[in-house]
Amino acid sequence: MPSAQSLFIIKEGSVVTQGAPLVSGTVDVLPFDREALITAQRTDQAGKSTFSEFLAASWRAGVVRYDVDFTARTVSYYGCNGEEYTEKYPAVEVA
Repeated sequence: MPSAQSLFIIKEGSVVTQGAPLVSGTVDVLPFDREALITAQRTDQAGKSTFSEFLAASWRAGVVRYDVDFTARTVSYYGCNGEEYTEKYPAVEVA
């Protein structure tokens, strides 16, 4: 997460995307803050932040990585001490 790196593992093959890092050098990891994470999610879901802003807000909420399960339609967010918050999302029909 702090490196803004995304790894996509799919049956056709895996790819990695490197975004602009959120931090550089040695920095403290903030404590996991579930409420701050949920606020960042709701702001993003309302279209009031960019993806980069959402990642930065998640990092400030103590998130060090997240995992998206497209089959189960869940996103799980993790802190560095084993904290976890999972949110389900609804199916979306693309016309």
